[in-house]
Amino acid sequence: MYENELAVALKAAHMAGNLISEVYKTLKPHENAPADLTTETDRQSQEMILKVLRKEFPLDSLCGEEKTETLSESPNSSSRTWVVDPIDGTRGFAMKNDQFSVMIALIDNGNVVVGVVHEPATGKTTYASKGNGCFLMKPNKETVPCKVRSCGSLGDSILVQSHAKPGKISKAASAFSPKSVVETYSAGLKMAIVARGEADIYANNYSAFHDWDICAGHILVEEAGGQITDFSGSPISYGAIGFKQTKGMLATNGKIHPHALSKTHGLLES
Repeated sequence: MYENELAVALKAAHMAGNLISEVYKTLKPHENAPADLTTETDRQSQEMILKVLRKEFPLDSLCGEEKTETLSESPNSSSRTWVVDPIDGTRGFAMKNDQFSVMIALIDNGNVVVGVVHEPATGKTTYASKGNGCFLMKPNKETVPCKVRSCGSLGDSILVQSHAKPGKISKAASAFSPKSVVETYSAGLKMAIVARGEADIYANNYSAFHDWDICAGHILVEEAGGQITDFSGSPISYGAIGFKQTKGMLATNGKIHPHALSKTHGLLES
């Protein structure tokens, strides 16, 4: 089920990735890029993706981070919605540190059923569809199944987070006290890292973020055997007004989820 949708999402992500890679080759690094940076490449990438999706699935609704023409022409009453972040981690893209991704997901009746996180700079693509597992496609096109780590305690865990300020300990690292920390931009990349068993926990503790920030990564973690909830322990719900998320998001390998959840009180940024 959803084999065609996954194939189209992979095609669109790789097409956008090729576009982004061409720009990236000659991009001059922006060392102090702001977190909310948007580039023309974001908009071009989104338009490319949405046109592919609209051609193949004209009755489906579309949701994207950027305001583009194809998005404005999208149906808005479908039970199925494609959720797109054309460059997740635009700050990493602008800084030219390879830490960004293309994210495409499909929500069907409120449930995430397809997710693709493609990394143009490294050529890696992590993807999943409902009930069919999570996989990593390497740059040479070799595909291997993904499985979360089996770590059973926070003290032995690996936390993946955004880059902390030099000399500072992040709120997440302070709360969870992990054994080690991996830092990268892109929420999608962080969730792919958890799904691939390269880390055990990721907490999005912004007080307000959006569906497109986490939707594609959501199914990767679950299909790899992990768990995702908001900070109250409730399932993540998509499609609120403005596609906003306000209750945080915790993604773990599952085994440490209850303990990690107990540490999220006060973790949301004000």
